[in-house]
Amino acid sequence: MTDELSIRIEQSFTAISPDNWSQLSGASRSGGTLAYNPFVSHAYLSSLEESGSATAETGWLGHHMLLETNDGRLVGALPGYLKNHSQGEYVFDHGWADAFERAGGRYYPKLQCSIPFTPATGPRLLVADGYERLPVQDAMAESLKEVVRRLGVSSAHITFVPGEEVGVLETEGYLHRTDQQFHFINDGYANHEAFLETLASRKRKALRKERRAALENGISIDWLTGSDLTEEVWDQFFTFYMDTGSRKWGRPYLTRKFYSLIGERMPEDILLVMARHNGRYVAGAINFIGGETLYGRHWGCIEDHPFLHFEVCYHQAIDFALAKGLKRVEAGAQGEHKLARGYLPVTTHSAHYVAHAGLRRAIGDYLERERDDVEHMNEVLTEHSPFRKGERLQHED
Repeated sequence: MTDELSIRIEQSFTAISPDNWSQLSGASRSGGTLAYNPFVSHAYLSSLEESGSATAETGWLGHHMLLETNDGRLVGALPGYLKNHSQGEYVFDHGWADAFERAGGRYYPKLQCSIPFTPATGPRLLVADGYERLPVQDAMAESLKEVVRRLGVSSAHITFVPGEEVGVLETEGYLHRTDQQFHFINDGYANHEAFLETLASRKRKALRKERRAALENGISIDWLTGSDLTEEVWDQFFTFYMDTGSRKWGRPYLTRKFYSLIGERMPEDILLVMARHNGRYVAGAINFIGGETLYGRHWGCIEDHPFLHFEVCYHQAIDFALAKGLKRVEAGAQGEHKLARGYLPVTTHSAHYVAHAGLRRAIGDYLERERDDVEHMNEVLTEHSPFRKGERLQHED
């Protein structure tokens, strides 16, 4: 790569050309060599900002890094935010902040390089078509450290990074952190019944019974996408989201306007699984459709029905993925209850640049132990998967 490059910081996605952004790998269905990831699309990121969900007022001040040539051509990008808290991230660093501030340091503001409120792995060091991936990613990783120094902030955190980006970041001195999620891996099953046949007999019978029980009270399920996503439907789903979000987080992160914007800008990338009872929708889950993956996000309900959460969020997601030939379902953060439903433990990654040498050493020591714990827990949980023993190795990620 012979072009002279420089970093430009943009605070607002409205100042970034959607056409230029779509040339970044993974950011659109038509461009790039990576499978499409809807969360790094211009439509998704701009909707978070324009809806008032991720803004300076909510503690997410845009600080998006654009790597450009001298004549303004976009070579790489890294979505980022200056933050004065650690909410909505799903990779928890509250303990680091408390320890540093007790020692007299100032942890906030920090740079958070992630997709707000979205615990889904996807490309972070984005590279434009026509450029070599590793040199651009090296330049982005080095430039981010310089931005940290220039701003005088404590740290930069790149969360839910794909495994192939971790090595680049570690080479540049970033600390490697791991965690755990549960994903369903499609091994080419013809349908849900073919998947069930790979499970141990007792587990298979339990899931069949669970699915029957979820629907036996007159519940029916609809898949809504594209033009099905009317404002009336969004009103109903937002009621579900607000009910669950208020109980889980105190104040839900996403505004009603966010759903209208994504419904307008990326309707074919969205799947709502909605449960109907006595002629009205009573529960639903939103999923995003990537090039190879279905990403489960939020769920909510206004009526309680046995096993309905499992049916709407996990079983229906598998049905859809198999019907559309998707390779996996990522069902969001945490949740060991997913294991019994065919979702296996998978390691997730993040990378952290900490400016203060003492804090960096302390966190590095902690993360080394934490990585061992995560690896051990994944091994234990895999041994308790519902698959027949002869099937387990085929399903490991």
